[in-house]
Amino acid sequence: MALISALAARPLSLRLPRAGWVLAALLPALPILVVFAALPGTGIELWLGLWQTVLPEYLINSLLLGLGVGAGTLLLGLFSAWLVTRLDFPGRSLLAGLFLLPLALPAYILAYTYTGLLAPEGWLQTGLRELLGTRGALWPDIRSLPGAILIFSLGFYPYVYLLAREALRAPHQGFEEAARTLGQRGWRLFLAVRLPLIRPALFAGVMLALMETMADYGAVYHFGVPTFTTGILRTWHGLGDVQGAMALAAVLAAVTMTLFVLELRARGRARFDYGRHARPILPRRLSRGQALAAWLAGGVIVTLGFGAPLLQLGLWALPRIEQVLAPDFQRLLIHSLLLALGAAGLITALALLLALGVRRHPSPLRHSLYRLAGLGYAVPGMVIALGLMIPLGQFDRWLNAQGIVSGLLFSGGLLALLWAYLSRFLALGQQGVESGLATLRPSLTESARLLGLSPWRSAIQVHLPLLRGSLITVLILAFVETLKELPATLVLRPFNFNTLAVRAHELASDERLADAALPALCIVLLSLPAVILLARLNGRAGLRDAHPLT
Repeated sequence: MALISALAARPLSLRLPRAGWVLAALLPALPILVVFAALPGTGIELWLGLWQTVLPEYLINSLLLGLGVGAGTLLLGLFSAWLVTRLDFPGRSLLAGLFLLPLALPAYILAYTYTGLLAPEGWLQTGLRELLGTRGALWPDIRSLPGAILIFSLGFYPYVYLLAREALRAPHQGFEEAARTLGQRGWRLFLAVRLPLIRPALFAGVMLALMETMADYGAVYHFGVPTFTTGILRTWHGLGDVQGAMALAAVLAAVTMTLFVLELRARGRARFDYGRHARPILPRRLSRGQALAAWLAGGVIVTLGFGAPLLQLGLWALPRIEQVLAPDFQRLLIHSLLLALGAAGLITALALLLALGVRRHPSPLRHSLYRLAGLGYAVPGMVIALGLMIPLGQFDRWLNAQGIVSGLLFSGGLLALLWAYLSRFLALGQQGVESGLATLRPSLTESARLLGLSPWRSAIQVHLPLLRGSLITVLILAFVETLKELPATLVLRPFNFNTLAVRAHELASDERLADAALPALCIVLLSLPAVILLARLNGRAGLRDAHPLT
């Protein structure tokens, strides 16, 4: 009995949780590791075939798309941030919150609405042709590469806006006054002093926008722009070439992870010692006419990025509003809500578990595994879906061969989908929990340990009440990101299991844009509370406490 009691005592109880913590950290990273582990199995003939067929087109389109979206988000984000930080006019705080509204609109929904607005068969061109008595298109079709650049710029400029706004709030007044005494004015002052001070933040915001652009599937598919995400699904499902799809996925993952590293390095350089120059910028007070012009300029951006698409969705959805009560739509809504709630709970719980484990037992290995677990944010959902489907499918086939189960137990159920969401958005939970833990003194953990509380009881009785605000924020943001996710859901959802995002994509793919409006509008309305929360936190506590991803 003494031996059994000794074995059941502290040493074994510590090893098992540590092994479980390592396993919990490795699970979200598994899809990424699978994709890169498959690279040695790809021969030179496969790469030559890809290079001779589709790879140059995907690379060129991705490069042009990245250059265009980078320039567009930089201009819109910097102008919006400058408007609400360096100028003072009535309603400036309201406009600062309105600039965040495009975050509630996924890029693929923006693509659907602008197709209905601006395409040759859209109501705007149709009305103008009738008014002018002309035929033919009045401007180039938006379903093109320039159209995709416009959509992504309008949808993702808030990433640049958030970081630029924080950088422009920094105490630069002393630097600018010193530059003016040396004769710097206007554009010379901006290029010589202001731009270098905010350049790291601008670069980080652009990298975040480019990561989202590279991860998109719905908008580029709808606009007919061949990119890596559309090519992966076409090669995998259309051609049945798993190795080719894995090779394309590895290239895309390498590109997005490079952007992720560049963003982190830029974020690391975005800190300055202002010293005696640390004085806040005093915004310039505008006259009544200037204030009206500022509101008009900001209103155009908000209208193009949110107002016009929302109005178009409302006009399409209003005649079909009774469909909300239909059993099929109710199932869509319930599936989407339950899936998003379940994924948000898993993301928040695992992020808290991993963060507390690193905080309680810090070590280089744990820190490395912790960062590896959150790497999925840098990888598109299509790549994560492919990295999960291959091993889970093989495991299902092995279980079938052994006679243990029949059918697709893991690769054909909700487990794979929840796993993909966990891998894709765990970084959001990590950053949110970290920002909350940073406000807690380490002495709290030590005090709980001295009082005899176990790690679990310490987490429940001490940490959870103090982290309630951060955890609620993570839950809301994870819920919204999961609700909007299209590529992973499209690939991994079980048979006869649809969500609002997938249904909107299916209807839009059949050119039934008006029918796609109702599920798309539900996604937007369910996403708005998170964006409003983000705007309030950003205005009250500063950017790093408001948005875990930025």
